Amino acid sequence: MMRRIITFLFICCISTISIAQKDKAYWNNMAEGMAQALIENFWGASFKDYPTRYYFNYKSHLADLKTDHYWPQAHAMDVIIDAYLRTGDKKYKKIYPLWWQGAPKYNFARKMNPKDPWWNVFVDDMEWMALTQIRMWESTGKKLYIEKARQMYDDYIWTTWGPEDESPWYGGITWKTDVDKSKNACSNGPAALIAARLYRFYNKAKLKNGKKREAYLNEAIKIYSWEKNTLFDKKTGAVYDNINSRGDIQKNWIFTYNIGTFLGAAHELYLITGDKQYLADATLAANYVIDKMSRNKGVLDNATNGDGGLFHGIFFRYFVKLINEENLDKTTRIKFHNYITHLATTMAENGINKDTKLYAGNWWQTPANDDHVSLTPHITGCMLMEAMCVLKPIK
Repeated sequence: MMRRIITFLFICCISTISIAQKDKAYWNNMAEGMAQALIENFWGASFKDYPTRYYFNYKSHLADLKTDHYWPQAHAMDVIIDAYLRTGDKKYKKIYPLWWQGAPKYNFARKMNPKDPWWNVFVDDMEWMALTQIRMWESTGKKLYIEKARQMYDDYIWTTWGPEDESPWYGGITWKTDVDKSKNACSNGPAALIAARLYRFYNKAKLKNGKKREAYLNEAIKIYSWEKNTLFDKKTGAVYDNINSRGDIQKNWIFTYNIGTFLGAAHELYLITGDKQYLADATLAANYVIDKMSRNKGVLDNATNGDGGLFHGIFFRYFVKLINEENLDKTTRIKFHNYITHLATTMAENGINKDTKLYAGNWWQTPANDDHVSLTPHITGCMLMEAMCVLKPIK
């Protein structure tokens, strides 16, 4: 225990020094370089022979053109939104309508529901899309984006809730439409976020018809409470992966993205209600990642491909919002601030190729210039650099 404490204090010290050496301009340059690398290496339409491939390829340089990876499309688009918010540059905004065509066009499950090409057999895949659509509305004001998110939530996501009287699940959002008894953190955390944001933006977006505004807040609280009571360890802050079709809770799988959306939903509900218990939940979950999951020389495990390549990035997206919460006590904010800075500095100095600006998921080794890098870890790298651009100084 003492060794762990000493190690963490050492990391905090290093982080404090590093932040002084790398100013806002540094992180902006890193984020810009990586966003450009995302477009140049993964956006299908960037390549001469694929002018209308409005889709992010699974590997760089056309090395993998499979289209069975729907959910990373949302997160790649999230990085484009980040870049547009950071710069205001119309080159990023021009991708919005193109992606809006391409994402549903290449959706591998679109034929399973001919009425809606956005639909997917994986509920969480639709949730990631809805969260991105809400952010597209936030950054442009175009109502069709949030209206689509609302329709997907109302028709395809919330409808998988429950039944509330069925033991041992007692509710919960289903993970996959054809596996109705598997209730996962990856489908409940994002669902709570969507419902909370639909409530928060209901009036501003001038949403009409259908469910009333208060229904979304009620559903957000219900989903969040279910996840907290079923999959959240209230002593340690761990978020377990799922309660399966047999009613067993999978406690061996604890992933950063599930913690990210859980703390993100908690923070969102805190902003709406002012209930400090939500903030306490979010803090406990974040501390679990720092204290229990940072085993790789003070950073998270390497994640070089597949779905897992995206997990850390999703955590960063919601973690930085929590760090910026001024009502969090200052000692905790400093700890969190130092931690994310240490992660970003380690990645920037050791994991990102200085020439290509690509990140392959290894904190301590850069990909070679001619390596075929996977989309998911590069998105994670982009998310961390963008997080540093919105990270607020602690006064």
